[in-house]
Amino acid sequence: MFVTISIFYYNGNYKQITYKWGMMNMKQKIRTLIILTTFVSLTIHIINKLLIAMSTAKGLLIKSDNQYYEWRFGKIRYTKKGSGNPILLIHDLDCGSSAYEFHKLANELSKTNEVYSIDLLGYGLSDKPNLTFTNFMYVELINDFIKNIINRKCDVITSGNSSSIAIMTCHNNPEAINQLIFINPQSLFEINEIPSNQTKLLKILFETPLIGTFIYNLLTTKFSFKKTFSTQYFYDRTLISELDIQNYVESSHTHGANSKYSFASYISKYTNINILHALKEINNSIYIISGDELEDSDITIENYIYYNNAIEYANIHKTKKLPHLERTHDVLTHIQTWIHS
Repeated sequence: MFVTISIFYYNGNYKQITYKWGMMNMKQKIRTLIILTTFVSLTIHIINKLLIAMSTAKGLLIKSDNQYYEWRFGKIRYTKKGSGNPILLIHDLDCGSSAYEFHKLANELSKTNEVYSIDLLGYGLSDKPNLTFTNFMYVELINDFIKNIINRKCDVITSGNSSSIAIMTCHNNPEAINQLIFINPQSLFEINEIPSNQTKLLKILFETPLIGTFIYNLLTTKFSFKKTFSTQYFYDRTLISELDIQNYVESSHTHGANSKYSFASYISKYTNINILHALKEINNSIYIISGDELEDSDITIENYIYYNNAIEYANIHKTKKLPHLERTHDVLTHIQTWIHS
């Protein structure tokens, strides 16, 4: 068996070192393994650093109106716009999500309301500590944010998986939230799934320093987000902007390798929770906005209504998971009709 290492120099030349494995003694084999392991680890480390640096080079998420709330688990980035009855916007929990997904909606709603857009812990420009992110932790965050920053009862608009955070917040603290609007809430079947042995191992894998970071970086490239936008997020691919892609890429790499910790908890189902009991009991007005081209969206709505028949809903024509980015005006019309009724 032969092991060949090619070493490239800055002038384009290279040198090959070939080891004859079968002819080595034990000390030589151990030495060769150490050299190979060091070489591979150093290469992966450099690739990880380069990918993170390239993904965050433009600083798109850094805005003059960014503010920070000093929460007990880290700094929480948010913005505040407009005046009037307060509205809190809570983004999805998917990889790369941040308050950016609501930026169009926030600008329009701020003409009539006081609008708060938040980066949840582990997302966007908020701190990304090495811990297990759970639904209960996010419920505590939203409760504290409303109490200490908004300081009065507010309406809440959520996207995707964060609907469960709002529901549990209402159930635990009915005085915190007024009306709820869910944009494509997570399926009740999916949200009830709990971490298994397999997902726990997956979390451990992603949290490993070199390999976990490398796999995460491969999943969060510009190419990966383009594919996700064109197949899951948008119905009309011509409406996808380069700025949308770049913001998601940057959000998924801000704070470097620490970005992977919230993702590891999310895909391992630690952010899930059984909300059926809470959904039945809360008395808040609930309105669901759904993309009519999103797979099984009609079944999801039917299930929510089954457990709370006071829920009302609307479908946004020719949209998928992010109608508030794809067809902002149509979503805005439904929201304004609901919150001002």
